[in-house]
Amino acid sequence: MANIIMIFASMTGNTEEMAEAIAEGIREEGGELVSKSVMDANAFELQKYDGILLGAYTWGDGDLPDEFLDFYDEMDDLQLAGKQAAVFGSCDSNYSEYGAAVDTLIDKLKQLGAEIIVPGLKFELAPNSQEKEECKQFGKQFVRHLAQRKEDNTNGTIV
Repeated sequence: MANIIMIFASMTGNTEEMAEAIAEGIREEGGELVSKSVMDANAFELQKYDGILLGAYTWGDGDLPDEFLDFYDEMDDLQLAGKQAAVFGSCDSNYSEYGAAVDTLIDKLKQLGAEIIVPGLKFELAPNSQEKEECKQFGKQFVRHLAQRKEDNTNGTIV
């Protein structure tokens, strides 16, 4: 099974709740996961994994959280071609840019050559029980896409 890293930032716990539900889905689907706070991570770790999940809340009017800025800058030195990725985060509709941190991270991953295999997941503030279930499904879907991609590559199928 593919190995996955999840790196996230959470100030109020909302994005962390999403990360926990996604992790549950990944593990239920048989994925191997390393989950870390962005404060304990190094961007170069991303290169060691088949699957990359990044999670960040949107700060202010569409910014990445401060604790994600150094990691984001470190990403400039990476080449992520052949890596599959997805992004999630909590949002607040009181700001002019809804969930822009998710979009910023998706753009960065694409720029570095990663393939976004599951659309970005955004929820308003703390996820409710239905949204937590959607997070679990997001994690399961991510593992299934990784497994399919790995199988296609093993069989010589061009994807």
